Amino acid sequence: RSCRSRKPPRQHYDKHGMARYDRAITVFSPDGHLFQVEYAMEAVRKGTTAVGVRSKDHIVFAVERKSTAKLQDPRTVRKIHKLDENIVLSFAGLTADARVLINKTLVECQSYRLTFEDSPSVEYVAEYVSGVQQRYTQSGGVRPFGISTLIMGFDRDGTPQLFQTEPSGNYTAWKAVAIGRSQKTVKEYLEKTYSEETAEDGVKLACRALLEVVEAGGKNIEVAVLRQGKELQLLGDDEVEAIVKGIEAEKEEEDKKKKKPSEK
Repeated sequence: RSCRSRKPPRQHYDKHGMARYDRAITVFSPDGHLFQVEYAMEAVRKGTTAVGVRSKDHIVFAVERKSTAKLQDPRTVRKIHKLDENIVLSFAGLTADARVLINKTLVECQSYRLTFEDSPSVEYVAEYVSGVQQRYTQSGGVRPFGISTLIMGFDRDGTPQLFQTEPSGNYTAWKAVAIGRSQKTVKEYLEKTYSEETAEDGVKLACRALLEVVEAGGKNIEVAVLRQGKELQLLGDDEVEAIVKGIEAEKEEEDKKKKKPSEK
């Protein structure tokens, strides 16, 4: 019997002659990329924008609100979710993926309370969420979560915390951050304007940052404010509209001041 040499596994190539490393989630490309994870990050970049701002005594989420159909109940389209008494989550990306991840996290928060008879810390929740996201980048037969989350809350000692998690399973702490569509533009604005003084009015700073990429109007923005020991406060459309009008008036004043020296 003649011994036949075993042929190497057939590699699939695209039209450019490159191997299709994006077909399997657990396969690295030669240059160290996991393409499915990068595609999940792209899904986040196509999602509606969310901004988080941390201040000394409060934390703010300002999120872009999707326009709902005329006959649709807007209460069923939510971007801000309460996870525990003092921990709140917002997200950008695929809403269905977010719902699954939020439900998992709600169960974990209740399980923590049952086991330790205490509330979980904000970092514990951020680590749990990112841990679930990471597990879905390392197993066959699954795909990464197409969402990035912002998690805000207060620790037991009253310290405000703001975390971001990514589809890769990474989580980081921030003073102010943006995720979703045009996140780069909003982050650049926050980097220029964030300070201890501007953060004293976190609602105004978050709304102003979001208005860099969102059309003005209270109907397009949803705002939530969390203070230690108090219930999550969701601002009404009239309140948001008043804040937006105030910001627009300030911008007009700033533009007039800039024009005056040039006119001289």
